[in-house]
Amino acid sequence: MASMVATSSLSTKLSTPLFDSSSSSSSSFRGLPLPARSVSVPRSSPNPNPPAISASYDLSSFRFRPIKESIVAREMTRRYMTDMITYADTDVVIVGAGSAGLSCAYELSKDPSINIAIVEQSVSPGGGAWLGGQLFSAMIVRKPAHLFLDELEIAYDEQEDYVVIKHAALFTSTIMSRLLARPNVKLFNAVAAEDLIIKNGRVAGVVTNWALVSMNHDTQSCMDPNVMEARVVVSSCGHDGPFGATGVKRLKSVGMIDAVPGMKALDMNTAEDEIVRLTREVVPGMIVTGMEVAEIDGSPRMGPTFGAMMISGQKAAQLALKALGRPNVLDGTVGSEHPEMVLAASDSGDVVDA
Repeated sequence: MASMVATSSLSTKLSTPLFDSSSSSSSSFRGLPLPARSVSVPRSSPNPNPPAISASYDLSSFRFRPIKESIVAREMTRRYMTDMITYADTDVVIVGAGSAGLSCAYELSKDPSINIAIVEQSVSPGGGAWLGGQLFSAMIVRKPAHLFLDELEIAYDEQEDYVVIKHAALFTSTIMSRLLARPNVKLFNAVAAEDLIIKNGRVAGVVTNWALVSMNHDTQSCMDPNVMEARVVVSSCGHDGPFGATGVKRLKSVGMIDAVPGMKALDMNTAEDEIVRLTREVVPGMIVTGMEVAEIDGSPRMGPTFGAMMISGQKAAQLALKALGRPNVLDGTVGSEHPEMVLAASDSGDVVDA
């Protein structure tokens, strides 16, 4: 197996168990956490000598180089169609690019030999992770999930049992920029997963269509879909909604699971542990992560805390590695050869069950 190109934030070097929420150990972020904002910040005086533009061009006489409009069309079309051909048969398809789906893709993409397609129905990926609760800006992450933020080098205001990112968009934009720069990942946004490919009792891929087409099947004549075959499908469709929990809903409708009871009322402390613990391969070939887990198991919702989404995504990545026959934490095949893949201290009893 190819060596990993990046290391996980959750390694054997941790002395704190993964799910020990009582930990108050200081962050390993490269630099100091942001100070607590308990007082108003005075406005600074205008800089009498603002910095000059860093690029070496003259804004007073700027002109772009000429281009034919057809070249633009061909570049976009050729690259997108090449991606569609490449990912028509791939290792992992992740349905849903919210915080759990992005965290899963980020963890998986550390292995450059694994090809990952992310299918997201929205034009703007990120799910609900662009804002905190009630459209507020700050994102709350309970410890020790802040170690994932350290890996991403995202600054935060550190409290005893949790950290606060000043704006949720800082997390989402950072993980997307890191993830999409990797050559083994393709994000297909504005694309909906309309159905599953199921062969011999195993999920073997997804049925796709443009999201706008999926939303207008009742207004037009038949508009047939496309497909992506995959060795593993990770369903990260979130809680119930127009496109929510679609993976497990489809499993129920075809008789592969018995029920989708929906999530229970809010209980943050119970919910986050449950989401991570119950992240699993629900049927052969399909792993469920994030808030979709609560829909299938009737777990409580956690509201505006995001650590469970990140760690559930990382666990889903480990489950995908297991399904692909790669070294992973959950069956103990990761040892000294790949210590960066271990989610918790090896002598801890708090590693979640698969």
